[in-house]
Amino acid sequence: MARFHNRKKKVFVKPIVKKQQQQQPNVDHITGNKIPKSFVFSRGKLPGPLRQLQMDLRKLMLPYTALKLKEKKRNNLKDFLNVAGPMGVTHFLILSKTETSPVLRVAKTPQGPTLTFKIDEYSLAVDISQSQLRPRCPQDLFKNPPLVKLSSCQRIVLLNYNKDTKLIDFRHYSIRLQPVGVSRRIRKFVQNHQVPDLRNLQDVSDFVTKAGYGSESEADEEAATVTLTSDLSRVNRASTKSAVKLQEIGPRMTLQLTKIEGGLCAGEVMFSEYGNGGNKKKPGNEEGNEKEDGENDGQMEDSDEDDEADNEEDMEEGEED
Repeated sequence: MARFHNRKKKVFVKPIVKKQQQQQPNVDHITGNKIPKSFVFSRGKLPGPLRQLQMDLRKLMLPYTALKLKEKKRNNLKDFLNVAGPMGVTHFLILSKTETSPVLRVAKTPQGPTLTFKIDEYSLAVDISQSQLRPRCPQDLFKNPPLVKLSSCQRIVLLNYNKDTKLIDFRHYSIRLQPVGVSRRIRKFVQNHQVPDLRNLQDVSDFVTKAGYGSESEADEEAATVTLTSDLSRVNRASTKSAVKLQEIGPRMTLQLTKIEGGLCAGEVMFSEYGNGGNKKKPGNEEGNEKEDGENDGQMEDSDEDDEADNEEDMEEGEED
C-alpha cells in the first residue's frame, strides 16, 4: 500500500518592521531660537462646544503639540509639568469654565508667567466652514506652524487689540497666492494639468479672451500684492507679482486679558483688570489655586508612570499628524 506522509506546511510570518518616526527639529534653522511646543488641555468639566474648541486649538498649534493628549480626572497641573520637561514642551494652553464665562490661560513652563483671558465670544472651525460658500482646508494645511514665512507658510494667526474695548480679536486664516494679470482660465489650466474643452470655440484665442471669466486675478483690489523672490508653484513664479488672499478657517475668539501672574498659575499678581494687582500673591500653591477654580484634582501620588508614557506617545502622534 502507498504510504502517505503528513508533511507540515511551514507558515511564513512576515516580520513587522516598525516605521521610523521622523524627529522634528528643536531649533528654528532661520532664527536659531528654540521652537515652542505646547500642551492644550482643560481643567474641570467642559461642555461639548468648549471640548470642540479645545480640539480646534490643538489643530491650530500643530505640528508642535499633542493632538491626542490624554487627560484624566486625577491628573493635576504637576502631572502635565512632569511630562512636559522631557518632551521639551514650553507652553500650556489651559481651558476652564467659570459660572460667568469660559477662561483661557496661557502659561510658560516651568515657572511662568501665566496670562489669563476671559473668552467673551468664540466660534468653532466647523461653524466658520459652514458659513462659507467655498471653504478651503487642504490636507497639508497643518504640516507647518502658523508662522509668517511665505515660502512654506499656508496659514497665519492674527491678533488685533482694541484700545477702547480692551478686547483682542483672535483669527486663524489660510494663505493663498494668486498671480496678478493672469486670467482665471489660464490659471486653472496650468494648475490642474487638464486639456481644456475647445469644441464650442472657433479659435484658441477665444479660450483666453472669452468674457465672463475675468481677465485679472480674482479680487486683486481687495488683496495685497507681493513680489516673489523664488518659485512657489507653477503659476507663482519668481520676480512676478502675486495677490495674497486670506480665508478664515477658525477657530475665532474674542478675548479679554484679566490677569497676569508671575508663576505657573500662581505667584505674584502682576496685572489685574479688576484693580487688585500689585505685589499681592495668591495664597497657597498650584494645587490650592486649582481648587479655587472649582477643580477637584487628585494628589500627585495618584498619577502613575503609565499616564506619562501615554502622553509621550500622544505627543509623538500629534507631531506626525
